[in-house]
Amino acid sequence: MPKVIDHDQRRREIVEVSKRLIAEGGFEAATMRSIVTAAGFANGALKHYFASKDGIIAATFDSVLDETAQRAAELDPGLGPVAALRGFVEAAMPLDAERISSARVLLVLWGHSVANPDLAAQYRELLTNWRAELVARIGAVWDHSRDVVAAGVVADEIISVTIGANVASLMHPVGALVARYTDYIDALVARVAGPVGPVG
Repeated sequence: MPKVIDHDQRRREIVEVSKRLIAEGGFEAATMRSIVTAAGFANGALKHYFASKDGIIAATFDSVLDETAQRAAELDPGLGPVAALRGFVEAAMPLDAERISSARVLLVLWGHSVANPDLAAQYRELLTNWRAELVARIGAVWDHSRDVVAAGVVADEIISVTIGANVASLMHPVGALVARYTDYIDALVARVAGPVGPVG
C-alpha cells in the first residue's frame, strides 16, 4: 500500500529548514539544492510542495511573522488591559534566543522584500494589522478616554522601537540586551497606564 504523505507537514518541514539555513548563512544559503539536502529529500522532490524558491521564501516569511502572532494569541484572554498590552508588546520583542533567531531570519527577508513586491505587501499588511491591534489595546488601557490619534502615536513608537530592538539584538551576544528591553517595556506600560498617558 502506498505511503500516505502529509503534504502540509512536509511543507512545514521545508520551511523550518529554510529558516535554519537563512539564520546560519543568510539568504544565499537557502538554495533549492541546500534545502533539498538539509531536508533529506530526493532531488526534484521540492517541486511537489513549492513551485520555486520564491514560494519557499514567501512561506518562510509568513512562518516567522506567524510566530509573533501565535505568541500574542496565546495570551490569557482574562488578562486586564494593562497586562494584555504588556504581553502583546513582549510577544514581538527579542526577549529570548528563539525570538532572536527569528529576528535574524526576518532581517534577511526584510532586505529581500525591498525587491519583492509580494513580500513587501505581505509585511505592510502585518504592520497595518499590528498597529491597529496596538491602538485598540492602548485605547482599552485608557478606557477609550483619549482619541485614536494619541493612541496611534504611542503605537507607532512601539512598532519603531520593536523593529529597532530586533535589529540591534543581532549585533550583540544572544540575550545581552534583554534586560534593557525589559526596562523599556516596564517604562512604556507605566507611562501608558499612568495619569499622563501618551508622550507629550
